[in-house]
Amino acid sequence: MAATSIRLRPVRTTIALKDQVYRALKSAITSMDIYSAAEGAKLDERRLAETLGVSRTPIREALSRLEQEGLVETIPRKGAFVVRKTKAEILEMVYAWAALESMAARLATERATDEEIGRLRELFGTFGASDGETARIDEYSDTNIRFHQSIMALSKNATLQALAETLFVHMRAIRAQTITERDRASRSIIDHMHIIEAIEKRDTALAERLVREHSFGLADHINNYVAYLD
Repeated sequence: MAATSIRLRPVRTTIALKDQVYRALKSAITSMDIYSAAEGAKLDERRLAETLGVSRTPIREALSRLEQEGLVETIPRKGAFVVRKTKAEILEMVYAWAALESMAARLATERATDEEIGRLRELFGTFGASDGETARIDEYSDTNIRFHQSIMALSKNATLQALAETLFVHMRAIRAQTITERDRASRSIIDHMHIIEAIEKRDTALAERLVREHSFGLADHINNYVAYLD
């Protein structure tokens, strides 16, 4: 019996590997507390390659892609570093985020199902208004980030979410850093519950305004109290 002829092309595993390395590095940078240190973290190619178990070529290619996205900066004779924005740049990002997230909240009141909106409240089921400055602050910080991501997702607007993603790395980092400052956690919980109530009632104008004012509150805090970005 003649063998069945099967047309195959070589498996180009390097493409998948490049993508995996890029995603791994981007995920790691996204989860970093960029502003907890005095300067940007250095990304050592050799160490990254050893940790991921790959050669340095896909590491370099991933770093190049991340540099194009504004997440990494390569300094001649020094190496690659995670980008830290200046105070002025962060404030611009917060105002841009305010515009995007407030529109997302507006769309959420029109497009999200009751079940989807209900998950917002579930995020804060274990946090009371007096629980902000407790040993669970790290847990709350993560919940805070998920809340803002959820607002964006509830908009069901892919373009809006794509625009927000470019800001998210630094918005996440600065929110994580400032949530422990000047009782912001307690006030954040109260703001979030008011936002959830407005979305649950499908009060479009109120939800949009509360989300925008919440971001403006972060901007005011950064402008008045955050000296480590200067």
